Amino acid sequence: MAALQPSKAPGSLLPRSLLPRPVLVLHRWLGVFVGLLMTLWCLSGFVMIYVDYPRLEPAAQLQGLAPLQLPPGPVWDDPAWEEAGLAPDLPIASARVEMMAGRPVLRIVSAATGDRPIAQMRTMPETIDLATGRKLAPPGRADLAGIAADYARGHAIGGAAPALSETGIDQWTVQTYRRSAPLFRADYADPAGTVIYISGRSGEVVQETTRFQRFWGWLGAVPHWLYPTILRQDGALWNQVVVWTSLAGCFLTGTGIWAGIARLRRRRDGTVGSPYKGLWWWHHVFGLFFGLLTLSWVASGLFSMNPWGFLDSAAGPAEAGRLAGPMHWRDVRQALSALGDLPRGARRVETAPLGGCTFLLVSGLPISDGEVSSQRFDASGRPALFGEDALRTALSGRPSLASLELLEEEDAYYYGRRSPAPLPVWRAVLADAEATRLYIDPVSGRLLRAVDRNGRGFRWLQDGLHRLDLPLLRRRPWWDLVVLPLLAAVTFVCGTGTWMAWNKVRRDVRRLFRMGFRTPARRPVRR
Repeated sequence: MAALQPSKAPGSLLPRSLLPRPVLVLHRWLGVFVGLLMTLWCLSGFVMIYVDYPRLEPAAQLQGLAPLQLPPGPVWDDPAWEEAGLAPDLPIASARVEMMAGRPVLRIVSAATGDRPIAQMRTMPETIDLATGRKLAPPGRADLAGIAADYARGHAIGGAAPALSETGIDQWTVQTYRRSAPLFRADYADPAGTVIYISGRSGEVVQETTRFQRFWGWLGAVPHWLYPTILRQDGALWNQVVVWTSLAGCFLTGTGIWAGIARLRRRRDGTVGSPYKGLWWWHHVFGLFFGLLTLSWVASGLFSMNPWGFLDSAAGPAEAGRLAGPMHWRDVRQALSALGDLPRGARRVETAPLGGCTFLLVSGLPISDGEVSSQRFDASGRPALFGEDALRTALSGRPSLASLELLEEEDAYYYGRRSPAPLPVWRAVLADAEATRLYIDPVSGRLLRAVDRNGRGFRWLQDGLHRLDLPLLRRRPWWDLVVLPLLAAVTFVCGTGTWMAWNKVRRDVRRLFRMGFRTPARRPVRR
């Protein structure tokens, strides 16, 4: 029976049979390639903490519009609307009025464009000239120049007129190109090196970048998300690459933790320690202390892709549709026609339906980052403040309310990542099977966020683990003081592991070449 007992290295804590050689060899080779990628993820993570991927925020898009000027006369009663395909009973997902190249336009998305609200959100709106009630042709060169000039005035971008050129998909438009193409790029000669992208289909500004964002984007978001254009333009392929490299990283980290424990030795004085010296000792010890954190970061990066749909949640689009209720073109046209003089500085008028009733939201210049000046009107053109009674009426007929309160501070599921979330906000917790939480804007009545059971799971498995976004750590700079040293330690583990794996693999390959790839003869076993 003694011969059947698993052998152990002198003083080792675990039997060698629990660490099969093929697993160790695979761990070593993965340490070269996947370990290098994990080191890159860590280094780019330092950048991602402070500089995100460039994206055009709604407030910045609004700021780039010219002040709204509605045409005189009864434009809403013109029969040309039906010629444009806007029948009175046409279901409408959203509609807004704004300026485009010196003319007021109606941008409208029909609810018939998709079976699910998420499909509607990804659909570019039809653009209609308010002066004629007819669909606009794609913007010409003069229109594009006017759009770029309005954007420059709104953002106080000085310098000469921007250089306009048609562009294909590039590093900063991989998320928006397909639904916005053709795209036109406007390069401003300002100190910030501002570049905007204009949809050649609708005339909307869909992306903005600066020289600062582009530089740090190449060092941060692009390597961290595996976001090079050649890969990201194929969404399905990019998804599979991220999922499987993350899985390989989990395997590499898990086997590394196991090997680190197995390599511990019990000394003669009864203490347990590492048998290594130099860089190997540091990697061994840091890996034991920070291995689980490394594993949690790689695994949560995998969870961010929601592989195999185990954290799917449609609460946001579904709850937004239920809260808003149905809306038809006749309702939108009546509300727009009843709207009188616009508030000073208005940039946009858009629908904000609630409980099946049509309301309009008139928005002006941003008053702070991510927040705009807005006023709500009812279908008869009168100011309509949104309050608790209106919200309770809109939520009637749904699962009963477990609670309803106006939050003045963020909670565990409503929060901002780099800047605080807009406050105050209504929080409605439904007494349904999912204990769904609804966060509703107190000015417009729009749903800002909906969190069901899967949404809560995703929040903790992704933001909680990957960003260490925990209630006790959310305040900065305390979060930075905790996360930066931890990220530095994990970077050290990944970097030293990659370096040692490369040296070991290189020696193994040289040995194989010297042996001519012959399998070494087995030594005879003494009995």
